[in-house]
Amino acid sequence: MGKVVVTEFTSLDGVIEDPGGSENYKYGGWSFEYDRGQDGDQFKLDELMAADALLLGRVTYEGFAAAWPEREDEAGFADKFNSMPKHVVSTTLSDPEWNNSHVISSNVPEEVEKLKDTYDRDIQVAGSGTLVQTLLENDLVDQWNLMVFPTILGSGKRLFHDGSDRRKLNLVEDRGVGSDGVRVQVYERA
Repeated sequence: MGKVVVTEFTSLDGVIEDPGGSENYKYGGWSFEYDRGQDGDQFKLDELMAADALLLGRVTYEGFAAAWPEREDEAGFADKFNSMPKHVVSTTLSDPEWNNSHVISSNVPEEVEKLKDTYDRDIQVAGSGTLVQTLLENDLVDQWNLMVFPTILGSGKRLFHDGSDRRKLNLVEDRGVGSDGVRVQVYERA
């Protein structure tokens, strides 16, 4: 059975909005101000290679679909992204163009349970803040892979909203990467 792994770039105060700079957030691109080093890059590659599929919200999906199909790289990151099954949760997208993409338009918790039964390895959820909230509300997240950047943004979309139910987690990895104080933290459900 596969597990749902949420992977996020987050500020110290929990902001996940626009780390790459493509969403017109006032601090967009904030993650690029920090060196995550070879260790950080390797962590991102390893987590992707451990996944059988991507599960994305529409906004993240559209950003990825605009960026990745034309890319090639020696490490295999682009090849993996482009070839793996992609499941996009959306009520407005009906005909995704990125190869091997499938739309989930209703019954998200039930469909995610089916995905967990379909895949043997990880189902990676990157970005996708609204989808992450749905997964959290339905207790469907098995693992959190967080790359925590040493910045306080003060405003923006947060990983955990006020009113979220309490979840006890086990810290299974915590280490620094790069030269600027970026931390990789991996949590699993307790």
